[in-house]
Parts: sequence; C-alpha cells; structure tokens
Amino acid sequence: MTDTPDLRRGDSRSVDNSSSTVVDLKEYKQNKDPVPVTFHRRELDQILWIYGRMVGEGEWKDYAIDHTKEKAVFSVFKRSGEMPLFRIEKNPKLAAKQGAYSVVNVNGMILKRGHELGPVLKVFDKALKLVDK
Repeated sequence: MTDTPDLRRGDSRSVDNSSSTVVDLKEYKQNKDPVPVTFHRRELDQILWIYGRMVGEGEWKDYAIDHTKEKAVFSVFKRSGEMPLFRIEKNPKLAAKQGAYSVVNVNGMILKRGHELGPVLKVFDKALKLVDK
C-alpha cells in the first residue's frame, strides 16, 4: 500500500515533491494565533440590561468592548473621552480559583468577583433608602 493514488495504464510514476512540506504539529499549534476571549450572548444580555438601566438613570453615557487573548472587557464611561468608570471583566484563567467574572472600578480596585456573572453584576443594584416625610 502507498499513499499515492493508483496510476492508469501509461501514466508516469514520478511524483512532484516540491510543493509538499513537513510541518511539526506542536510548533504549528504554538505559532497559531489563539482565539480571543469573548462574551457569550447571554452574558452580553445581562451586561447590556444593566447598562441600559444605568443610561436611563443618567449614570453612564458610553461603553467599549475589548476582546484579548487573556480576557474580555466591557468598559463603561460617564463621558467618552475619559477613563472608564467600571470594567466588567471575564478572565477564564481565574475560573477555577476566584471566579472568571469581576467588576473593577476606575482606580483598579476589584469591587466584586465570582464564578457567575449575575451575582457579580449585583454590585450595581442600588439599595433602597428610607426617605423622611
């Protein structure tokens, strides 16, 4: 058995090896660009629901989404020319440890971290206050 196709009567047995190259699979996988981390549709639905509520309250004005090799980041801004007020980050490398999701403020302090996005986003829920009559 050979890897070459069967030849018909009268065809030549010469094979052109100039176009075939041998590639080390391990090296190929290391050089291949990794797929960036992204938010899934349900995660974006939860984030955009909070974003819409905060825009309605006049707290937030703009947002940006970044997808890198290590993490996905949803940044929210009060004005588009400033530093983000908050960053909602998804870092899969931390999923087994502290949780893949976190909310970071403008100073870089982590406000809340967890394994599921819903409870982490509760940091944006406002507590009800007692109003005197």
